[in-house]
Amino acid sequence: MSIFKGSGVAIITPFTEGKVDKESLGSLLEWQVDQGTDAIIICGTTGEASTMTDEEHLDTIKFAVDKIKGRIPVIAGTGSNDTAHAVYLSLEAEKFGVSGLLSVTPYYNKATQKGLIKHFSAIADHVSTPVILYNVPSRTGVNLLPQTVAELSKHPNIKGIKEASGNIAQVAEISRLTPDDFCLYSGNDDMIVPLLSVGGCGVISVVANITPKYTHDMVMKYLNGDTKGACELQLRMKPLIDALFLEVNPIPVKTAVNLMGMNGGELRAPLCEMDEENLNKLKNIMKQYGLI
Repeated sequence: MSIFKGSGVAIITPFTEGKVDKESLGSLLEWQVDQGTDAIIICGTTGEASTMTDEEHLDTIKFAVDKIKGRIPVIAGTGSNDTAHAVYLSLEAEKFGVSGLLSVTPYYNKATQKGLIKHFSAIADHVSTPVILYNVPSRTGVNLLPQTVAELSKHPNIKGIKEASGNIAQVAEISRLTPDDFCLYSGNDDMIVPLLSVGGCGVISVVANITPKYTHDMVMKYLNGDTKGACELQLRMKPLIDALFLEVNPIPVKTAVNLMGMNGGELRAPLCEMDEENLNKLKNIMKQYGLI
C-alpha cells in the first residue's frame, strides 16, 4: 500500500528571529489541508532541515504530527550522511507517529552503490515506519541507480522513492525493475506528468507551497484518466515552476510565500535573500498567475 497518492508538499519551515515559528507553520499546515494537499513532508530540503539542530528538527516533526492529527499523512525527513545519525533521527521521528520517513542519499561521503544498500537497509531494519528513498544527485553528488533501487525495494520496509535526478529514462528503468506496489514520487515539479506516465504515484512538491490545489488537481486528473487535462496543467504551470528555481531552493519559494501575505519567515544562513533582478522576475510571474 502506498503511503499516499497525489500531491505531497515539501513544506517550508518559517523561522522568526532565528527560531522555528510554530504559529506560522501551523497556519501553513492548516492551509495545505484546506487546499486538498494529500501529504505533508516536514523537515526536508525545502524545510531547511540541514541547518536545524536535532532538537529543532525533531520538535518540528512532532509539532506537524500533532497539528495534522492524522487527517493526511505526515512524512518526516530524517536523512543524514551518517548512517547512525539517520537511524537515530528515524527512530525518534517514529515515536511521534509519522506515516513515513524520507531518507536522502548520503551527501559529501559519496557512498558506493553497495554502501547505499547497506545505509538504507540499516535504517529500514531499525524502524517499522515505511521508508521512502530520496535520490537528488544535484545536491548529494551521488546517484541511486535503478539496479540499486530494485535491490532496496526487496526490503519489506522500503516502500518508494522520491526521484529528483531529472532523468526520465532512469525513472522508467526504476519503474520497470521494481514491484507494482513500490511508489515512485516525482521530486521535480516540471516532470510530474512524465513521471506519472511511467507508473508514478504522485509528487513531493515545492510549488505546492504556493499552489497546493492546482498541484493536487494535476496529479488526480492523471490518476483518474484525464491525461490531456493533467498535461495541460503541467504545461500551464511550467513558467511558475521555473521561477521557483531562479535561485537555489527554497529561496524563491519561501520568498513567494511571503509575497502572498503568508508568513514564510526568514531564510537561515547560508541561504540569503534573492537577487533583485530575480526577485522582480518572480514577482512578475506570480502576478501573471494571480498569486499576488
